[in-house]
Amino acid sequence: IMAIIGTYLKKEGKLKNDTITATVMSNLGLFIMGDKNNITIEKTNVGDRYVLERMLEAGHNLGGEQSGHIINLDYNTTGDGILTAIQVLTIMKKTGKKLSELKNVMEILPQVLINAKVDPDKKESYLENERIKTEIDKLEAKFAGEGRALIRPSGTEPIVRVMIEGRDKDILQREAQALADIITEELK
Repeated sequence: IMAIIGTYLKKEGKLKNDTITATVMSNLGLFIMGDKNNITIEKTNVGDRYVLERMLEAGHNLGGEQSGHIINLDYNTTGDGILTAIQVLTIMKKTGKKLSELKNVMEILPQVLINAKVDPDKKESYLENERIKTEIDKLEAKFAGEGRALIRPSGTEPIVRVMIEGRDKDILQREAQALADIITEELK
């Protein structure tokens, strides 16, 4: 949805700084869409507060999270589902296109997220473990140019999140599970 609103605002000359603010967990398809449409996708930490903070700092008017929390500072300072729905309906009305047509602005790539349960005192130090670091480096090299790997500790739970994106969901699932198992084994 954010891609639909962003590309429309860009065409209308209303996307401030030609930038959308999104989190590191946003689908890789959003970044590819940005490249194709000359829209910068700026990354923040996960959380509406980080998105809003960056938007206010940089003067951007559109941002949000993959979960669907979309902030349009032209109207509101928080994610608002009703406002987002109205914006999409307005775009449909003005363009004469169905939502099924508008969504083609972005391809959503398969994304696999596995939570590795770890000792709460060790979750922040996962990159200090040589075996884990080596496996992460291998994964990043394997998916370079065709996907990405994002590994980060949860801010609220004793887990390290392993997220991998690419084209083949079966491969992603297998690789994410293998890394999550190693992280759990090394940090229990």
